[in-house]
Amino acid sequence: MAHPVAIVVDVARGPRELVVGGHADVLSIAGLYDEVQGALERVFPRRRDLWVRGEIQHVADQRAGRGHCYIDLVDPETAGERQAPVLRVKCWQSTWGPIRATLAEEGIELVPGMVVVLRGTLDFYRPKAEIGFILSEIDVTALLGRLAATRAALLRTLAEEGLLTRNRALAVPAVPLRIGLVASPGTEGYRDFLGQLTGSGLAFDVRVVPATVQGVDAPASVSAALRRLSALGPSAIDLLVIVRGGGSKADLAAFDTEPVARAVATSPVPVWSGIGHTGDESVADIVANRSCITPTECGREVVQRVRSWWETSVASPAALVARRAADVLLASQLEHDRARSRLCAMARHLVERQGEHLVRHAATIGRCAPRVLGDASTDVRANGARVAALARAHVTRADDRVTAWRRLLAAYDVDRQLERGYTLTLDDGGRIVRHAAALAPGQRVVTRFADGSAHSVVDAVETGRAEHGDAATAATPLGTRRNGERMEA
Repeated sequence: MAHPVAIVVDVARGPRELVVGGHADVLSIAGLYDEVQGALERVFPRRRDLWVRGEIQHVADQRAGRGHCYIDLVDPETAGERQAPVLRVKCWQSTWGPIRATLAEEGIELVPGMVVVLRGTLDFYRPKAEIGFILSEIDVTALLGRLAATRAALLRTLAEEGLLTRNRALAVPAVPLRIGLVASPGTEGYRDFLGQLTGSGLAFDVRVVPATVQGVDAPASVSAALRRLSALGPSAIDLLVIVRGGGSKADLAAFDTEPVARAVATSPVPVWSGIGHTGDESVADIVANRSCITPTECGREVVQRVRSWWETSVASPAALVARRAADVLLASQLEHDRARSRLCAMARHLVERQGEHLVRHAATIGRCAPRVLGDASTDVRANGARVAALARAHVTRADDRVTAWRRLLAAYDVDRQLERGYTLTLDDGGRIVRHAAALAPGQRVVTRFADGSAHSVVDAVETGRAEHGDAATAATPLGTRRNGERMEA
């Protein structure tokens, strides 16, 4: 391939005028175009190849039609201006077919905004008076260099921002059964991945967000799908997976773009990728938590992770428990049999010993019973004699106490006190008058004697202790107490 050559063309000299008879002749349109075409051919011969650098403004690839390709180029410095000069580039089917195949093989897709270097010839289209460019070659080496530089710059930016290993640092759950899948439904990669999950017999829960995985709209579609699933968070999704089947580098170009790379790197959920086939490694693969060479391999790895956990945490321990349970049951049964044998032997021994002990005790009781009964009979008779004497003495003492209490109670008898000369004064309510202060003049009282009673009216009441009478008798009218016993006066 020839190297691009910078060519500066001096087009300051315009077409010549025809002068006839000293006056400017009027040209026809065809004549004017002939002059223009002649001037162009003198400066830009038909077989002279030119290299042109420009930014793609529009691409029309007629794959479904005649197979031609039409490209509008502008200068990169004036791409945003309204009156920027535009170069119409045409590439016929016979030339564009091989170029398209070469671009696809190298993973290049011509899109607006891409700066390209083209080789071709200048073309003047008379019917529309358009100056165009017939494309014969695209400098793929320059394109690849720019793509590689763009990819390297993106990787450097992600590394500087700490995003290159951010998702890789996230811990993947031991049992990732809730899968968020970004793929194009119905494609081979989609079917290969889900085929591994459905054939595993494990209870996967897959939430699919469809995305366009090829073409100009693929970066925005894939990144939007990733953000939508990432928004659900680790509480709803265990693992996020991107799959895309094999294809050309151009088909996989979306996964080298910054929107997709950032969506993968900033996801709070671990992202696994299964993009393309063996040998393909996109920027999305680099920033993902784990990359697999194919969608099939990605599905197999997910299944293997869950199955490994199942084998390690459930199946193997269950088998071990089953084996050990049988061993424990067998050992327990043997121990039970030995314990039962020991218990039976000990029980027979104890029964025999107790039988011998009972026989000895029975013999001892048979020998000692007459003597014990005789001693007990003697004790009963002796105790009976003592109890009779004690009972009679106790009854005599009780009778003496009763007699003493009777004498004491007789000394306090009211009638007997009245016979001895004492009186009882009662008020008109029948209550005993104990103090003079309880009486009032005019109050009726009853004085009781041993042989009757007298009714009277109080004329006057004098308070104060009486000085007459036997002081000793008044003080102890009922007798005195001596040696702890009450005696009659």
